[in-house]
Amino acid sequence: MNETMRADADQIVREAIAAVRPDAAVRRALEGMELTGRVVLIAAGKAAWQMAKTAHERLGPRVDRGVVVTKYGHVMGPIADWVCFEAGHPVPDENSFRGTQAAIDAVSGLSTRDTVLFLLSGGGSALFEKPLIPAAELQAVTQSLLACGADIVEMNTIRKRLSAVKGGRFAQLCAPARVEAVVLSDILGDPLDMIASGPACADSSTCADARRVAEKYRLPLSEATRALLDIETPKELCNVRTQITGSVRELCAAAAASCAALGYEPVLLTDRLACQAREAGSFLGSILRTHAGGGRALAFIAGGETVVRLTGSGLGGRNQELALAAAPEIAGLSGAAIFSVGSDGTDGPTDAAGGYADGGTRALLAAQGLEIDAVLAENDSYHALERTGGLIVTGPTGTNVNDVAVALLRG
Repeated sequence: MNETMRADADQIVREAIAAVRPDAAVRRALEGMELTGRVVLIAAGKAAWQMAKTAHERLGPRVDRGVVVTKYGHVMGPIADWVCFEAGHPVPDENSFRGTQAAIDAVSGLSTRDTVLFLLSGGGSALFEKPLIPAAELQAVTQSLLACGADIVEMNTIRKRLSAVKGGRFAQLCAPARVEAVVLSDILGDPLDMIASGPACADSSTCADARRVAEKYRLPLSEATRALLDIETPKELCNVRTQITGSVRELCAAAAASCAALGYEPVLLTDRLACQAREAGSFLGSILRTHAGGGRALAFIAGGETVVRLTGSGLGGRNQELALAAAPEIAGLSGAAIFSVGSDGTDGPTDAAGGYADGGTRALLAAQGLEIDAVLAENDSYHALERTGGLIVTGPTGTNVNDVAVALLRG
């Protein structure tokens, strides 16, 4: 492993993620916000605890009660006397349902004078859920969508129609109270109705869209579940005001600034990366191969969210798979490295945020009898990168604004 390149990668990851933590963004959103009557705080998503903590520091006893629903391992301590739930992601579980029911109970019985402060971040599609179908079937549908490589918009188009809180339905449950929504975006282009499946946003997708997704991926739906795809979601909400507080564009800009401080010339390729993780890794690797030997220190940056098509039963995530898929393209290049991380600190069902590969990765694996194509076919990038020291582990970060991949080249 190239220790210098790895140190650069770790510094870029630390600085980029630190720049997009939601503290300052939540404080900005609260400035000048009119909170009338009783105030109920509901926070849902991977960044829910950090957002709620910041709101408590700013508002203190102005909030009558609070409910926080986030991912396992993401609650960093108590917040006043609020109730904090840790729940399943990317597949909802019983704690997802319990936490969401607590939120519904907290907003029931409010008046037109009252306010619901709704702090929403990515991951809410699994964490914030009250299913309209049996839990086991909802979990099976979610697993099918993940396995077939459906993108986040396609997934949420289906999940909205199987839920009592998604697609604007939570805002309806809050009525007649006013909802002040503060949203940390984890979807390209910041489509409000798709972030965490839009619990407090009128839905732009249609029943026809949902049917097309179900047919495209041949989802195993029962007749009762299929019938829910034909029930339209709310198309207009009069009690909601929304502010977006962060996005992948800020993550890419922060990564670029960190690269520049280390002496690289940053080049933003896109902040809308949306393709197979393996394809993205191979593409970034080919870019470094093209520019190698040019005598310049370059950093190519791509933000967004790739997908993994499951073909095996190994362990890994999209960022780890991207990094490993780049390794053959840069094999033998002494000044080349590629890394990719999820800003929330988790990548797939692993304890890693992402992965790192450089010009020596392929040789290190070959010396251990591992061929990268076979590893990728088994979707076992985690164990391969673990053998090369290529796992990037940050722990929960308190934010969630997509992923960033960086391809570094020195000389």
